Amino acid sequence: MNRDTKVEMTKALKDKFSRAKVAIFADYKGLKSSQADELRRALRTTQTEVKVLKNNIARLVMKDGSPDQKLVVDATVGPTLVAFAYGDMANAAKVMAKFAKENEALKLKDSLMGDRRINVAEVNELASLPPREVLLAKVLGTMIAPVSSFVGVLAAVPRSLVTVLSAIEKKKTNS
Repeated sequence: MNRDTKVEMTKALKDKFSRAKVAIFADYKGLKSSQADELRRALRTTQTEVKVLKNNIARLVMKDGSPDQKLVVDATVGPTLVAFAYGDMANAAKVMAKFAKENEALKLKDSLMGDRRINVAEVNELASLPPREVLLAKVLGTMIAPVSSFVGVLAAVPRSLVTVLSAIEKKKTNS
């Protein structure tokens, strides 16, 4: 591989790491090409790009990165596949975790969420999160709850007055 090719690969890889919300590393030794294609197809629906990592080029890219980035890249040995998630991180982690469970050849490794290192357990934890829309709905519900309770309290005063007036009216009509 000539120098110009390496420079281009370095720029492209640096761009992928900077744009990705999460980069999930996995050992793919023993994974068949048909299985790898299946994984790529599944991840494509989640705005995730899969690339085989050239370890030396990754080390060059992370030379100026955060300590966690350097640690993760320095620990990569052997054939490594990286899923760069540009969309919903949880969906990409779900697909990777599910695929790793179904195919013993794919083993998740320590990964990167932005500049922060996350271990395999945290990747699996990320995979167990509900979709982004569900989380947003829960946050919105939590934010609206105090306002809705306050409105209920304010509405209780006139409602109580109407109930009392209604009871007085019934009492007078019965007398």
